[in-house]
This record gives sequence, structure tokens and C-alpha cells, in this order.
Amino acid sequence: MTGTKNEDRKIVPEEISESAHKIWLAGLGALAAAEEEGSKLFRTLVERGEEFESRGRERVGRVLDTVGSRVGTVKKTAEERIGKLGSEIEDAVMRALKQLGVPSREEIETLNRRIEELAHSIEALRPEAKPKPKTAAAPRRTTASRPRKPSEPAP
Repeated sequence: MTGTKNEDRKIVPEEISESAHKIWLAGLGALAAAEEEGSKLFRTLVERGEEFESRGRERVGRVLDTVGSRVGTVKKTAEERIGKLGSEIEDAVMRALKQLGVPSREEIETLNRRIEELAHSIEALRPEAKPKPKTAAAPRRTTASRPRKPSEPAP
């Protein structure tokens, strides 16, 4: 019996050692599988992300096109309304000025041309006048030369 106990004692550590080694190998296998599957999963996630990004860019592009066309339409409408409002205001101001008797720009320009024509006509009708001799100016009296009245304050 003593011989079998020693053999049993040798077998148990070998079995434990072999079991531990198998557990170790199973852990390494799990790590390798996780790494392999993790790499596959990572590549799959990257591909899906690229597809999602591409679709997102397309959607954003469509939205920007839609917004851009709407902004263009709104801008055009606003410019038309502002232009119309500007002419209505201008017309109202012109009517008010006319009611007040203020001449328009065109009327003033016409009057200026007519004044220039008349001035040229007058100049053409004037006889050549001899230049008048210049006379010496009389000396001016200053306030200092005038005697001061007692009621006046001193300068």
C-alpha cells in the first residue's frame, strides 16, 4: 500500500500541473479569440462608422441645399418688398413736397439752365463799358480818435 500512495502522490501533482497548464492554455486561447474577434469587431465598427459618416454628409448636403434655396427665395422676396417700399416712400415724399410748393430736381435744373441762358443774353446786350477810374478811399475814422463821453465805459 505504501507503494501506491507514493504513486498517487506523484499522479496528483502531475494532474494538477496538467490541469493548470490546460487552464492556462484555455486562457491564452480565449485571449487570442478575443483579440481576433475584437479586431474583426473593430474593423466592422470602423466600416459602419464610415458608411454612417458618408450618409450623414449626404443628408447635411441636402439640408444645406434646401436651406440655401429657401434663403435665396426669402432674400429675393425681401429685396423686392424693400424696393417697392422705397419707391412708395419716395413717391409719398415727392407728393408732399409738391403740395408744399417745393420744386422738383428737374424743375430746379430747368430753371438753372434758363437763368444761365438769360445771363448770357444780358451780357450779349450790354454795350462795352469803359472801365471807371478808381478813386482813392477816404480815410476811415476809428473809435480811438473820437472823444469819449463821460458816460461811456473805457475800452
